[in-house]
Amino acid sequence: RRRDLARLNREGIVNPESNYCFGEGGAGTYSDGKLYTRSNKRGDINRILQLFVLFGAPENILYDAHPHIGTNKLPHIITAMRQQIIDCGGEVIFEKKLVNFDVNKNNITQIKTADGDSITADAYILATGHSARDIFTLLHSKQVLIEAKPFALGVRAEHPQALVDSMQYHCASRSIFLPPASYNLVQQVEGRGVFSFCMCPGGIIAPASTSPEELVVNGWSPSKRDNPFANSGMVVQVEKEDAIKSLQSYEALEQLPNAGGDLENNPLLFMYFQQMVEQRAYRAGGGAFVAPAQRMQDFVNQKLSAALPANSYLPGLQSADLHSVLPPFVASALAGGFKAFGKKMKGYCSNEGIVVATESRTSSPVRIPRHKETLAHPQLSNLYPCAEGAGYAGGIVSAAMDGERIAAVLVQKLISS
Repeated sequence: RRRDLARLNREGIVNPESNYCFGEGGAGTYSDGKLYTRSNKRGDINRILQLFVLFGAPENILYDAHPHIGTNKLPHIITAMRQQIIDCGGEVIFEKKLVNFDVNKNNITQIKTADGDSITADAYILATGHSARDIFTLLHSKQVLIEAKPFALGVRAEHPQALVDSMQYHCASRSIFLPPASYNLVQQVEGRGVFSFCMCPGGIIAPASTSPEELVVNGWSPSKRDNPFANSGMVVQVEKEDAIKSLQSYEALEQLPNAGGDLENNPLLFMYFQQMVEQRAYRAGGGAFVAPAQRMQDFVNQKLSAALPANSYLPGLQSADLHSVLPPFVASALAGGFKAFGKKMKGYCSNEGIVVATESRTSSPVRIPRHKETLAHPQLSNLYPCAEGAGYAGGIVSAAMDGERIAAVLVQKLISS
């Protein structure tokens, strides 16, 4: 997976099966390792943190207000977890892509993989992550109930870390006793929310695409958060009416032939909208996952940037008018949000900052329904939708708690049967 990521960053070539989203540990392995969650009613947060420490995470995550592991440390922790599963008698199979399944009455009888194998089990946990579009499409094609789920979409904003430090600490330079500064920004603009997402002090912007000719960016930080730039997702909430209008008014129906027909009742509506914006961003960057970008003040003023400053995005940036890349309601709301954020943090909305398209994988665009008590799918009694890809989690800790909840239900069911 590391070799595939290096190839993506250096050569602009994505492996659809191995990238920042897909591989051991899923997207979480390269997601920065933020462990802060508000989901304290979903399970035992401290137990999850203790498990991470058991497998190699630093003990300070047990008492930090906003615990963070760091992308550089997460792969080793995930490998240790896998080894523990194997030591306890479990089996971990790589390169076994699910492509189909058979159903008898209301049960899955077997699943089929891309290499022609079949696997049978008493129960199947579907924990694919939020970017497994082939699984969403497969479920829909087999008339398994799924639902369109609103999500948020926007850009990555990046500033020099020293500038963020000066804005937040109100001093010329940060003391060695202070951590790199972060921020959390929210604003209502034109009746919709604009907010920061996954803020990464001392981090980098990374190419998180999973398909050729679709451009996605994300951010992460190493454990020391010692890179010279700070970045954050800056996103706008997208509702059903927004997605329908955008798809109908854009050439997306040609680019996405499956997006036609009854968009109002199509459970893949937001997935198609997501793809539409990502494809437009890829074309604006000129290919090879070069990302379209603009200085922040230029974006607000709808002015093409003559040149872009030094930045952390390794595949490279191309100056572009992001108002022609993003749907109008997203661009307008972001511009209003940046103006407001500039008043809250003087210097934020300046040309020292850049905005990079597209931050589009904030959460799953689909929800896979399940029974409140049994946690099984309402149509398939041995299929258990789980965590972020199914729409029941929004990060590492909430996904882990949802996984434990599913496991506990299954253990009880299998013991009683």
